[in-house]
Amino acid sequence: MNPVRKNRLRIVLYIVFGSSLAAVLGLLALDENMNYFYSPVELAAGKAPVNKTIRGGGLVVVGSHQRDTKSLANTFSITDGQAIIKVHFTGILPDLFREGQGVIAVGKLNASGELMADQVLAKHDENYMPPEVEGALKQAGHPDYSSSPAAATN
Repeated sequence: MNPVRKNRLRIVLYIVFGSSLAAVLGLLALDENMNYFYSPVELAAGKAPVNKTIRGGGLVVVGSHQRDTKSLANTFSITDGQAIIKVHFTGILPDLFREGQGVIAVGKLNASGELMADQVLAKHDENYMPPEVEGALKQAGHPDYSSSPAAATN
């Protein structure tokens, strides 16, 4: 093979290899940063990975919110009408956090099936329900969300 062609082939192979390596590393980084949504039923069934960042959402169970008076530790439960999952969060809850309202908790599921949240997101008005939470509630057959106001406003 001609030396000029040999050098061109090497350059092309290096470019292909480098591009492939960059694409693989980029896809791996994206996969690690993905936060998949799980409903309380899926969390209770063990479908969510343990010790990996996920999003879990549902309605805050009335009477379940407990706050430690000496720290910022909060414990509450979320439900979709079929299963209840306990959530632990240390920090200041959003102003719109209420029992009976929809929330999404971002965090890691521990071995005992409790969500250790790093962030809690609350809905922003009385008509809005996060789409993932609303879908999970409808799928679970929750009576209040078979035809929600959020579906009418979208």
